[in-house]
Amino acid sequence: MPETRLIEILLKKEAVIFDLFHTLTSIESTLPPGPTTSDLLGITQKQWNEQLLERSHERLIGKIRDPLVFIEQMAHAINPEIPSDLIHRAAQNRIQGFRGALLQISSSTRQILQKIKATGKKIGLLSNADVSEMAGWAESPIAMLFDSVVFSCEVGYIKPEKEIYDISLRQLSVEPRKAVFVGDGGSRELEGAKEMGMTTVFISGLIREL
Repeated sequence: MPETRLIEILLKKEAVIFDLFHTLTSIESTLPPGPTTSDLLGITQKQWNEQLLERSHERLIGKIRDPLVFIEQMAHAINPEIPSDLIHRAAQNRIQGFRGALLQISSSTRQILQKIKATGKKIGLLSNADVSEMAGWAESPIAMLFDSVVFSCEVGYIKPEKEIYDISLRQLSVEPRKAVFVGDGGSRELEGAKEMGMTTVFISGLIREL
């Protein structure tokens, strides 16, 4: 969607809530050359993605907060023989990768957020993320632009659950019909936002890049 069209939609609302990864930034597009988590663990990317997306609910709701623990659980679910030293390296590599994604926000993304902020609209962030994925958020150059920041591991709910949208809306003091949710559509987030009564905007720029 062109930037001018996005701004036009947002001007009609009181608040805009953004997804984070694959919407405002992406580890895949900012990761420096080198081994990935799956490379370090000696497994395929498909196997690792399956664990991340389908079999690790407890890390996303913050029930397990030690990256070494949930990385080990996911790795050993694929191959119980993966040694602890590789798991430790993979955990550290993953933390640094996500920290880099939060620090390397594109200038165009920063400018769009600043333009929205300048209109007086409230801006929220709503992300399914574990403790290692959000660890670098406080250092991100866009962190100060948000009026509300909700990470799933801190509130115990994940998109598309109704409760996590409720938390974001309450923090912004806005009704669903007066808010816009912007995201790439992962985790059925757009469906969840629409069911809440929010206007939804699908962002595909980073997906095309990836």
